[in-house]
Amino acid sequence: MSKQYDALVIGSGTAGQTAAYELNRQGLTVGMVEHSQQPGGTCALRGCQAKKWFYEGVETVARSRHLSGIGITSPAFASWVELRDAKNRFTKRVPDKTVNGLNKVGIDFIRGRARFTDRRSISVLHQQLSARFIVVATGAVPMQLPIDGAQHMVTSTEFMELDRLPRRIVFIGGGFISFEFAHFAVRLGPTDTRCTILEAGSRPLGHFDQEMVDLLAEASASEGIDIHCDVDITAIEKTDGGFIVTTKDGHRFESDLVVHGAGRSADIQDLNLEKASVEGTQRGIAVDEKMATTNPHIYAVGDCAATVQLARVADAEAQVAAADIFGRVSGDRQKHSMDYTAVPSVLFTYPQCGMVGATENTLEEKGVAYRKSFDKDLNWPTYRRVGMESAAYKLLAGEDGRLLGAHVLSDNATGLINTFTLAMVNRISVDDLYRQSTMAPYPSRESDIIYMLKPLIA
Repeated sequence: MSKQYDALVIGSGTAGQTAAYELNRQGLTVGMVEHSQQPGGTCALRGCQAKKWFYEGVETVARSRHLSGIGITSPAFASWVELRDAKNRFTKRVPDKTVNGLNKVGIDFIRGRARFTDRRSISVLHQQLSARFIVVATGAVPMQLPIDGAQHMVTSTEFMELDRLPRRIVFIGGGFISFEFAHFAVRLGPTDTRCTILEAGSRPLGHFDQEMVDLLAEASASEGIDIHCDVDITAIEKTDGGFIVTTKDGHRFESDLVVHGAGRSADIQDLNLEKASVEGTQRGIAVDEKMATTNPHIYAVGDCAATVQLARVADAEAQVAAADIFGRVSGDRQKHSMDYTAVPSVLFTYPQCGMVGATENTLEEKGVAYRKSFDKDLNWPTYRRVGMESAAYKLLAGEDGRLLGAHVLSDNATGLINTFTLAMVNRISVDDLYRQSTMAPYPSRESDIIYMLKPLIA
């Protein structure tokens, strides 16, 4: 059996769905291939959407603890199981909702694992499918780690399904997963929970500004999270009492649970990319600014591409790829390309750590002239009244008066960073942003923006 489409999409996550719906809306015939028994992708089922059910509980518990002594007499306690079950009530609807939504608009949903057979064709079980264009959106999977006893680690997915949180947890790797889930554990687990983050590099969270990471590390330590860098892990051993993580220099970390938090690699191993003349590595599939691969008829978007692994970036990449495909079909070749200069990132710890644009270290390494507005341990009323003692910010502006980077440690880093992102995208100067922010709802985190900008005003 064989079938021809205008476009085939491999993967049903946020990137794949965005591409499929965009192409379908333009009148193209579209098929979507997914091998998982639970369609819907990592973001909805196991990632950004799923973990927010825990984060909301974390924020409530953390804030109530910070307010202890300044108005809250009984800080909140959370039920890990109830939060997990609420999360599962959401995620269990995702697969059927995904398939039904695709079918409703006429997108064929094809179950099975896709493998390329040539430059424009794939096989799925016993079917041969071909298309004028193919979009690969297969996402990423936990990175394989060359550690003796690595099988004893649990993934973030397994962590979110635990019946209870243990008291001692070791996280392997100092990235998003380790920091966020460690903050989950110390707020949602037993009162004496201790978490340890082991990072192989010289610093954790290499994507973020070094100074802001140091401040987050201090805030994390005060909550029971220890961070160790330059750690070379040699083995994870299961014992009668739990686990022992051993390092090359002889250190031994005892724990009740070991969590894989060392990042994810592109899920492309089974695609037979060489059959389609598509180049890719463990980091992902090589793409150009239009998300086209080394085969111009095949595109790659989302976490399987060698770009930035963030859900909204995946959506933006899918939109660019779909627009370019439709332009080629219709003959209307307008320029559509990805721009990664103003990609916001937020770490859902408490406090949140957010950033957009360049870090101070990057600007210094490149020899870019800049002006800086920075302060930490903010004593502004917005933070005093919620008992937060670790709030901080750093704004970096160029000689032309426009933002080069923004970095925030706050209980509302998401909102603040979004404002700075829009300013960067729309090339709004710090002077104009200051004036435009004067009438922000007051007093709020957003109205504090004028205090952050004032040292940069010419």
